[in-house]
Amino acid sequence: MVHETSDPLDAGALRARLAPVYPRLDVVRSTGSTNADLRDAASGDAPDRTLLIAGEQTAGVGRRSRGWMSPAGGLYLSVLLRPSDVPAAQLGSVAVIAGLALLRTVRALGVDAVLKWPNDLLAGTARAKCAGILCEAVPTPEMSVIVGIGLNTAPLGAAVAGPGGLPATSLAEHGVTASRTEIAAELLTAFAGLEAPWRAARGDLAAGGVLASYRDACDTIGRDIRIEGVGETVYHGRAVDVDTSGSLILQSSDGRRQAFSAGDVVHLRSTME
Repeated sequence: MVHETSDPLDAGALRARLAPVYPRLDVVRSTGSTNADLRDAASGDAPDRTLLIAGEQTAGVGRRSRGWMSPAGGLYLSVLLRPSDVPAAQLGSVAVIAGLALLRTVRALGVDAVLKWPNDLLAGTARAKCAGILCEAVPTPEMSVIVGIGLNTAPLGAAVAGPGGLPATSLAEHGVTASRTEIAAELLTAFAGLEAPWRAARGDLAAGGVLASYRDACDTIGRDIRIEGVGETVYHGRAVDVDTSGSLILQSSDGRRQAFSAGDVVHLRSTME
């Protein structure tokens, strides 16, 4: 069912502002999943930086195939990238680019926010989940990657918990009154400004000039954490860094360090908090 909203997405305004960067830009009121739609498009002739924006997803998917609550009134988008100069091993680092674009957009709207590795934006003093990122490599001949972003913009109503028990929040609940069209335009402009140097640097975050900014913005670094979802083992330790590929460096109690390119992170409370 397609729901109406008092804040419709303005496709014409978005195309007028974003067309120079995103050659194919579609806006729909509702779809099953923007990432799934672009996976289908990737096998065809969809050009580099194809963009799909939806006001609702009826079958949104998060990491590890979890369902992602995508009610009408939010902002859900996916970008298909075909970065031929970026090695396949570095494609996952684009999640850092998406995270920084989200963070800069939300902070510019006056919202206190941080990033939680690997794919969450947390807002407010309660550090509630306001946005999530899902990047998927697509094995087309030239290797492609889809960057999916879900951002809660409208009030969520009753208390909602995200994956891992994180409370959820929205921009409206932090006083943001900007339209979804304006938020989308700012977010996608920020993403384009970060993605171009990332691509030129062949996916190397340090060479692309963004690694230091991500380290400063990542609330996971410096925390005692638990990492789940990597095989059957649960890992404990302190998150000490993020490397040039976007992997998290975990230091165990015996001083050993290990890099993780994926996994579900739980921030553990320390006795100092």
